[in-house]
Amino acid sequence: MKNITIIGIGLIGSSIARDIREKNNDVIINIVDNSNTVLEKSKKLNLGNNYFEEISTFIDKTEIIFICTPISAYRSLFEKLNKFKLSDETIITDVGSCKTEVIKNAQNILTKNIKFVPAHPIAGTEQSGPESGFKGLFNNKWLIITPCKNSDDKSVKIISNLWKSFGCKIQIMDMNDHDSIMAITSHIPHIIAYNIVGTASELEDNLKEEVIKYSASGFRDFTRIASSDPTMWRDIILSNKEPILKMLEKFEKDLNGLKNAIVNDDKEKLFNIFDKTRDIRKRIVEEGQDVKEPNFGRKNQ
Repeated sequence: MKNITIIGIGLIGSSIARDIREKNNDVIINIVDNSNTVLEKSKKLNLGNNYFEEISTFIDKTEIIFICTPISAYRSLFEKLNKFKLSDETIITDVGSCKTEVIKNAQNILTKNIKFVPAHPIAGTEQSGPESGFKGLFNNKWLIITPCKNSDDKSVKIISNLWKSFGCKIQIMDMNDHDSIMAITSHIPHIIAYNIVGTASELEDNLKEEVIKYSASGFRDFTRIASSDPTMWRDIILSNKEPILKMLEKFEKDLNGLKNAIVNDDKEKLFNIFDKTRDIRKRIVEEGQDVKEPNFGRKNQ
């Protein structure tokens, strides 16, 4: 690998750049972002070799193109990339949290000879921007690949091996399964966090100040999640609408059951619910997906 392009240089894109630079300093890294401010930050951080606000003919020499933008930009990017004379060896890949809509757009827009390997690293923090990325973000994290008609075995293997070099564990998955899993493990937790923090923000001023002053750890965790990039999460939620709505229906049913247990002073039901959910946490730690005292993926200070 001699030449790669990263489109969108936020937390994930900049962490990819840092890991690639760590592994091979000779790789030419082209960075594309429509924000001149972001490009200037990237230059100061020395994340790439070349910096562009738009895709141009330099893309013809690129071997791997990482799309790291909000999902709402994908369709336009596919249309732009389709117009260039990409090498037969060029592979387009992405890092998006939803796959069904992304793959549908890719297969409708990209010509059959253009290779696209949909991918999703299960990694990140609530921070955004190129200054937020760091080497090792992906270490021991899952990278899910959801092959489509524009994927072939060779391109899937190349992308898999690249992410393995970042320390990722690789899982091949059906796109629908991926989106259903992400709905309950990632997307709905963000919706809940935004809603709870939003409720707190609408309290009377004196009570709101007390909430901030005496916030317990559970609420602080919600504020961390709710501080994530709003554009990115708006796009994720709307791109994975059907699985999210399906899971929300079940969540509402379970929440009503919990509410009824509180109304009826049903101690046994409350205990059983809380005990079962505690076991889920234990299994997550046993699977190596978190530690007993998590630092949310941040570097040690």
